[in-house]
Amino acid sequence: MAKKTIYLIDVTNRDGVQTSRIGLAKLEKTMINLYLDKMGVFQTEFGFPLTRHETNYLNANLELDEMNVFRNIRLSGWARAIKSDVEKSFELVPKIKYFNLSMSTSEQMLKYKFKGKYSWNQILSQMRESVKYALAHGAEAVGVNAEDASRTELERLIEFTNTAKQAGAERVRYCDTLGYDDPLTTYERIYEIARETQVPIEMHCHNDLGMAVGNSVAGAKAAVDAGVDAYINTTVNGIGERAGNADLVSTILAVEKSSGMEGNYRLDPKVKLKYAWKIAKYASQSFHIPIPVNQPAVGDNAFAHESGIHADGALKNSRNYELYHYTEVGRGHIEQLETGRNITAGEYSGIKGFKNIAGKYEIKFADEADAREILELVRYANVHTQKPITEDELKFIANYPAQARKIMTVVP
Repeated sequence: MAKKTIYLIDVTNRDGVQTSRIGLAKLEKTMINLYLDKMGVFQTEFGFPLTRHETNYLNANLELDEMNVFRNIRLSGWARAIKSDVEKSFELVPKIKYFNLSMSTSEQMLKYKFKGKYSWNQILSQMRESVKYALAHGAEAVGVNAEDASRTELERLIEFTNTAKQAGAERVRYCDTLGYDDPLTTYERIYEIARETQVPIEMHCHNDLGMAVGNSVAGAKAAVDAGVDAYINTTVNGIGERAGNADLVSTILAVEKSSGMEGNYRLDPKVKLKYAWKIAKYASQSFHIPIPVNQPAVGDNAFAHESGIHADGALKNSRNYELYHYTEVGRGHIEQLETGRNITAGEYSGIKGFKNIAGKYEIKFADEADAREILELVRYANVHTQKPITEDELKFIANYPAQARKIMTVVP
């Protein structure tokens, strides 16, 4: 039997952006999707199809998908596992093909969130109905989320998973919503669920106790050991509610490099670690959250050595004090800083200055009218993000002006 695979589903554009006191502009969400696609991530949870201010952004990204701008990644929406929510999602975003539908499962949530409104059988019934409705109305694949799974009885989770399987769900998301689990407990619970149901398991772990990556990898390992594919939810730089989620880059490194996983478990072969530096830096800039100095792979000190013994050892052979080479994660270049004349693009830019910038990035225009149209969109992008436009953002706008215009159109 072929070895099962561990896939990545990034939720930066859903769980990350709903974190208190931070957010992303729709253009920035689009760029995150594009970077994730280049990185070989299996799926991005790109937003909320039921939320009106997301409508233009979601539809424009699906247009880009139809144009084959996205080469690898699936664009998935998040909604409650309620039929009316799925129905409204299709009304607002008709071409959406992938969903994760979420339902709380723990006694804590049934008693104190739903206030006894739903019985366990009603929870199962609503979930079943929403999955079947989504698949009958155009969805190609549906994942089902068990919110607060780590505080849900194992027998109920097995029943929930089997019910989702019978309804046609592709996989079930085990949500450690409060970061309550530890790696050993996670392994035991996931192995039992996967063995009993033979349903692929998706790990969604929060970092309240500092174990999100460890729990995610332990759960994926258990699922594969039980004979099913595994999916790990990540966010770029671990951004997420409260203490965050499993960090994308750290998770990839843990699966590829840690002693118990390296060579024994199959990470989706499309994943390209070399984009780690670029996506981490872009997300840091966009969220206005600095990367911690000790962040694995992308922190300023990840490959820094000062102690004499360490410096000597690293210079003799990097493997002495580095598990992986900095070039593997896209580092090693010298970043240029303009210290002379610097023409920038913003909301008040003129055509001559803009053409100067476009020339530096080797962007060509069909004619003067084309250049002025792109300049107008760049001005709006600066207003939209409230940040200097990046080279990749500018190139995206120049290549896909119609979709960029739609993405940046957010109306009440």
